[in-house]
Amino acid sequence: MPDMLSNRYDAVRLAAFNHAAKQGTPEMEDLAVRIKQFQFRDIRSKAASEIGDLKAASELLDHTEEEITQKVCVYRGGAAG
Repeated sequence: MPDMLSNRYDAVRLAAFNHAAKQGTPEMEDLAVRIKQFQFRDIRSKAASEIGDLKAASELLDHTEEEITQKVCVYRGGAAG
């Protein structure tokens, strides 16, 4: 049961990878590689990095100091790459 979400994530990631890979353009092939590299555990820091406020991101991750959030998430004050 605990692996259910992770398994669903893996299935969707594989479908996205396959879709991008079969497009046949260099841009989509690059996207396919990046999709394949993205892991379920990356979602947590990605969600925090999308928040436009460091304090709110730090609270979301339950960090005791904003500096931790900035270091761990490569926080950029909004959308991250």
